[in-house]
Amino acid sequence: MKTAAIIGGGVIGGGWAARFLLNGWNVRVFDPDPEAERKITDVLDNARRSLPGLGNVALPAEGALTFHPTIAEAVAGASWVQESVPERLDLKQKVYGELQQHVARGAVIGSSTSGYKPSQLQEGFDNAAQIVVAHPFNPVYLMPLVEVVTTDANTPEVIDKAKAIIAEIGMYPLHLKKEIDAHVADRFLEAVWREALWLVKDGIATTEEIDNAIRYGFGIRWAQMGLFETYRVAGGEAGMKHFLAQFGPCLTWPWTKLMDVPEYNDELVDLIAGQSDAQSGKYSIRELERIRDDNLVGMMRALGNTNWGAGALQNTHDKAREGAMGLASTMQDVADLSQPVLTLNRTVPLDWTDYNGHMTESRYLDAFAQSTDRMMAIIGCDADYIASGGSFFTAETHIRHIDEVHAGHPIQVRTRVIMAEGKKMHLWHEMYEGERLLATGEHMLLHVDLKTRRSAPPAPHLAENLAKFAEAHAGLPTPDGLGRAIGAPR
Repeated sequence: MKTAAIIGGGVIGGGWAARFLLNGWNVRVFDPDPEAERKITDVLDNARRSLPGLGNVALPAEGALTFHPTIAEAVAGASWVQESVPERLDLKQKVYGELQQHVARGAVIGSSTSGYKPSQLQEGFDNAAQIVVAHPFNPVYLMPLVEVVTTDANTPEVIDKAKAIIAEIGMYPLHLKKEIDAHVADRFLEAVWREALWLVKDGIATTEEIDNAIRYGFGIRWAQMGLFETYRVAGGEAGMKHFLAQFGPCLTWPWTKLMDVPEYNDELVDLIAGQSDAQSGKYSIRELERIRDDNLVGMMRALGNTNWGAGALQNTHDKAREGAMGLASTMQDVADLSQPVLTLNRTVPLDWTDYNGHMTESRYLDAFAQSTDRMMAIIGCDADYIASGGSFFTAETHIRHIDEVHAGHPIQVRTRVIMAEGKKMHLWHEMYEGERLLATGEHMLLHVDLKTRRSAPPAPHLAENLAKFAEAHAGLPTPDGLGRAIGAPR
């Protein structure tokens, strides 16, 4: 199993530990803080609650988490070392000096620094090539962006390895080939932060009013389309040039105090802290973290439905894990046709639960529909086939809810083909947590010509593949509940 070493276990270091651990890596931590283990455990609790349900495919089994009294012990066997110590250049370079005495030369050393340039971190080290900036965003276990900043000292092999590992754990490596203080995202955030401080100091808006301007307005747009693409749309059919012509003159108007900074004094601190307490003081930090995580998961899952932005990235990560999680994509992937087919292997997401605290009834149908879609793809009714004009429509569904399941719990669906005759496909799904049966779904589907919107025989290869499953599954015991009507005795 792969190993990552985490040097510095605060909020960011703990987030890195959770991200690696929940993606199947062993994680070795060094932090002299006696509270480090407790702090990382708190971060892990949040991560285990939210990350596994973000995607549509189960994460691998967790790695092992261990804590070590020295850097030398922590980096043993590590192919990735993430430094997240406080933002002091002298401290970081002291840590790198010790790291390079013990870490493998082929390992990547990533720094979580939000401000220092990689050339500053690399200065004076023999193996500067292995040191890169890998700047994440909080919470690291959910936010996908990592700004990977490199210099000419970094070899193509190191850069490729860094980007590949970051992608492997479900994150997005934004490779910045030219260094600058604070990289890209934090420079942008700093500009917004400075303007917000002026608005509060000058009494124009409160902290809550500024937050509302973001979360009810441009913040939603930016989350799904960024800055320039949002403005391109704003330009209408004429596009970006029209937008620039329309709003370019604003650059000469006094719309911002971007180049000025309000005096940072106790009066400003008390003003902002007091308004923030009035705005959010009714929540504990842990409550705010969980509200944040719930919202982030919901937003990214919504983007996954449209295969856009952070959602498209998650879909790619899911696709890469399918084979390892036992999910077939074609007939050739199915090891044993005589057994029920694993068609869903995932964790119950946060947004699948209801006021009773368990998975809500509509999501059982959602899960079974995903299983039906995978079964269709396996027999050849994939995106290309559907684009050519053929598909299956569901004619009848019957779901039995046998036991409850909660957010964060793993579920699997195993599918059988009960009957395949002419235009009909009769499926039987069973949903499990481990070996505990949660629900069954019985579904009758008809093959349809999408041009006429009427039932029609499937293509020969579909009919052949479906018949193979029906014949192979005919030898299995009749499912308990097959053909059952509502209200019939169990």
